[in-house]
Amino acid sequence: MGTVRVGVAICDSDAILATPLKTLDRNPKKNSDVRVIAALAAERGAVQIFVGLPRTMKGEEHASARMATEYARLLAEELNRTGLDVPVHLVDERLSTVTAHRHLHEAGMSSKNHRKVVDQVAAAGILQHAIDMQKARGTDVGSRVRALSQPGLSGDTAADSAAQAVPEKDTQSSEDGRLQ
Repeated sequence: MGTVRVGVAICDSDAILATPLKTLDRNPKKNSDVRVIAALAAERGAVQIFVGLPRTMKGEEHASARMATEYARLLAEELNRTGLDVPVHLVDERLSTVTAHRHLHEAGMSSKNHRKVVDQVAAAGILQHAIDMQKARGTDVGSRVRALSQPGLSGDTAADSAAQAVPEKDTQSSEDGRLQ
């Protein structure tokens, strides 16, 4: 996800091949894009969602990584709010957009037309890398982001239901398709 657009990709139920799906306009004031992704997850029976975590080449996290983490928190909270039990994982996305631009160029697309699809192509690359790593390792990859508030638990208040989550390492494996 970026400040202007969010690329969305999906993979088949056997978690073999990631494909670009669509590009959403980022709406940080209303978070309508977050709701669209949650609706897509429900509609397509997603079992896992990956959000790209932009790190520097040295592996450091700066403002864009904090923005991605907050986005993952918003998404985890929206999934929780709608009753979907779909884990959200932050995964390293270094060079994903650069690689997507290169692939589009190699496919013969003019640079002028890249903007329309580059985010979803980058999302497909991030997703493909994540599912390939999961298969190789036999476990989930990335940092899991969980919503802290759970509907129906005692002590929940409107304030508790605000977009809160905590990144953590997850070691459970999934066998179905994923949504990026």
